[in-house]
Amino acid sequence: MFTGLIEAMGVVAQIATVGDSQLKLTIESDLIVEDTRIGDSVAVNGCCLTVVEIDNHVFSVEVVNETILRTNLSLLQPEDKVNLERSLRVGDRLGGHFVQGHIDGMGEVLQPPPNLVIRLQPNLVPLVALKGSIAINGVSLTVAGIDQDDVSIAIIPHTLANTNLSALERTSTVNVEVDIIARYIDSLLNKERAGEIAT
Repeated sequence: MFTGLIEAMGVVAQIATVGDSQLKLTIESDLIVEDTRIGDSVAVNGCCLTVVEIDNHVFSVEVVNETILRTNLSLLQPEDKVNLERSLRVGDRLGGHFVQGHIDGMGEVLQPPPNLVIRLQPNLVPLVALKGSIAINGVSLTVAGIDQDDVSIAIIPHTLANTNLSALERTSTVNVEVDIIARYIDSLLNKERAGEIAT
């Protein structure tokens, strides 16, 4: 579980293929490495991944095929910056919102920040609420407007300065995670309509 408050921007040092359908990302970040152990969870551009190696100021994570298909991690190149957040600890302040690190889909940037506009996949639109929370590349943000499949978000200068959202351009691809509450309500309603639960 994460909060969507980015702790650091890491730099992709190396990308390697593991087997037939996995990637191994090696990322530079002194802050993340200093308090991380092998087996810990780290959100990379919003994707919850497991640390498999640590060496001085770099750490490595493996990305399975399911994650490759659903996220923008396969588009990364060496020297790209990625948003990083270590998992939430009991007792930590929750300044953003509950973010699972389970990406629901990808969005296309129609207008870059600070007045960010993203086109969502149609199946995600019903799960987004005006003034509700959404995570874009792992960043907890508030929805400012919804127009059919397009979602607008106002990005404050602090967020631009401390995340990779500042590098977004028109047609950039971003990771999208809808609010966990909306996801569960939608699941329950679908089960009710299908007669799987009693009303």
